[in-house]
This record gives sequence, C-alpha cells and structure tokens, in this order.
Amino acid sequence: MFNKKLATVITVGALSLTGCSLAPTGVGATGSDASSEGLSAQAAPATTGKATAPALKAAPKPSTKAPAAKAPAVKPELAPASAPKPAVAPAAAPQPPAPKPAAKPAPAKAPVAPQGNAVPAANVAAAPAAGNGKQAATTLGWGPVVAGDEFSYTGAPDSAKWGVYDSAGHAGNGIRSPKAWSVANGVATVTGDSAGTTGGMSAKFARQKYGRWETRMKTNARDPQYHPVLILWPTKPSSTCDEIDYAEGAGNTSKIKFFLHYECGGSNFQTQSSYAVDTTQWHNYAVEWTPAGITGYVDGVKTFTDTNPAHQPSGAMQQTLQLDWFPNGGATAPSQMQVDWVRVYK
Repeated sequence: MFNKKLATVITVGALSLTGCSLAPTGVGATGSDASSEGLSAQAAPATTGKATAPALKAAPKPSTKAPAAKAPAVKPELAPASAPKPAVAPAAAPQPPAPKPAAKPAPAKAPVAPQGNAVPAANVAAAPAAGNGKQAATTLGWGPVVAGDEFSYTGAPDSAKWGVYDSAGHAGNGIRSPKAWSVANGVATVTGDSAGTTGGMSAKFARQKYGRWETRMKTNARDPQYHPVLILWPTKPSSTCDEIDYAEGAGNTSKIKFFLHYECGGSNFQTQSSYAVDTTQWHNYAVEWTPAGITGYVDGVKTFTDTNPAHQPSGAMQQTLQLDWFPNGGATAPSQMQVDWVRVYK
C-alpha cells in the first residue's frame, strides 16, 4: 500500500522515500512519510479523539469486491499465483483472497543470521515478481502468532486493536479519514479518492521492542501519487526519529522499498533496499527485529538486512498501515490498498 530484479541496499546518503521527524504526540500516534519526490516537513496533525496520527507520515481504497463467504479466523499460506499481472494494468474489481484456515507451523528452522556489524553494500536477494503465498514465519520457523488481526469480521476496523487516523494528510495534503477504511470478506480495505481523502491506522497490540511482524497486502493498479506503506513506528516519541518502513510504495509502481531510519536528518541517516514486485498480487511482507539486526522479507525471501548496532531503534515499536497521498499537480485516480492479515511473532 513485475520484473524480477536483484534488490540492492543503498547505504547512508541515499535518497529517501520516507521522511523522518519527531514522533507525534498522544497515545498510539504514528505515521510515515514515503515519497519518491523527496522529504517534506509536516506539522503534527490534529485529532478528534478517534486516533492520533503520525507526525510525519501521511495518509492512503473502496472495496468493490462482490460479497463472498467469510474466511475462517486464521489463514494459511496461499498457493502460488499462476502469473503476475502487469503493474500498469487497468484497475479491476478486487477479488477476495482464497480461504485461509489456520496457519500451518513450519519445521523449526533457525532464522537467517545477519552478517557482521557493518551495513553490507549489497546483501539483498531478488524478490519474487508474483505472490507465491510463502511466509517468512513458516519458512524460518517463527512459531505461533502472539498478536495481530485476521480481519475476519465486517464493518470498521476493530477499535480494540486499531487507532484509526482522523487528521490532515501527509505534509498537510488531503485528509486521513476513518471513513476510508472498511472490513469485509476477510480483508481490510483503505481507499484514496481523487481529492486526496485517504486513511491510515496504528496497532494497539504488540507494542514491543524486538519481534517479528508479517503482513499480507496488495493494491489495485494504483495511481503513482498514492503510496502503500507498512511501518513500525515508535510507541513513544523518539529523539532519533526511529522508523522501519518494511514495505513502502513510491511513484514507481513496479517497486517496493524497505527503509530503516536511525537518526533525524532524512536521507543522510537511513539504509534502504529496493526490489521489483507486482503489488497488484498478494504478497507477504515481513520484518525481523532482533538485537543482532533488522532483516526484511518478501514471500519468505530476504530482501534487506542491517546489522549495525548504531542503527537499532531505541525503544518499543508498533505496526501501522497507511495509504499516503503525494500529489504532483496532476489529476489523481482513486486507488486502494487491501490487507488480508497482520501477524506478530515473539
């Protein structure tokens, strides 16, 4: 919220798609600024008591799916897609994901150990171009789910699990509205309209230091001005602008990026990777955060790693889901991001 390529990690000094700022105030506040156009400052948005919004991240799609039978509460890995859809294909009515019963435990397998303490110049494997349903959790043996949301209900996002943004959008452009979100047929959908009304929300669960997060997400053939983002954001204000964007779209709709922000100052204080992926297909995006380092995955394939101890976030983080608007002066086509599930592991 494509062609196979070798993803690369661009170290300190790379141009960021996500801005960094002092964390927002208020309990549950969070956000992300993701932009291929560069960084832009944003004042902390106002809230209405429904949820706090991020200080720097901006906002996200209406679900047009035909009614379908509700999926079971817990969902497994899906079968590989037969072929990727073109990134620029016309938007079609979204289809619900295949039914997903309980996630199957994988054979115990130790996670891939980070290499050394320095950030490697190139340490990213090529991500698959089409969703094949593999999960980092089962591939690496992360064990049972300890928190998350399967979205196996209908209506608004569960208020016990999510704080939905009600605020100005990214850099003050457009707004983030609770009405942009809906849950049905086993998925959560956030829409962005032609005027920049979109949405975002932050998790009230699993506010923790270290752990593993995995999210199954797709978009329609979105407008390049709408960027889907999956983020870990500081639970409390961070003086070092900590932020982990483990799946972030940009103006180039054929790529998804991973950003690790470890100090205030924008692109001078981040590491990143970029990889080709067809976001109109379902993919599983994951991040593993341990004292040894931070690693990103797409469909169980490692796409990013940073083992520099100086780049570690200083405190607890929480999941956010956002579809952010980055207007470029042209007409904006309505776009959407869908999330099948969010799962957290110890």
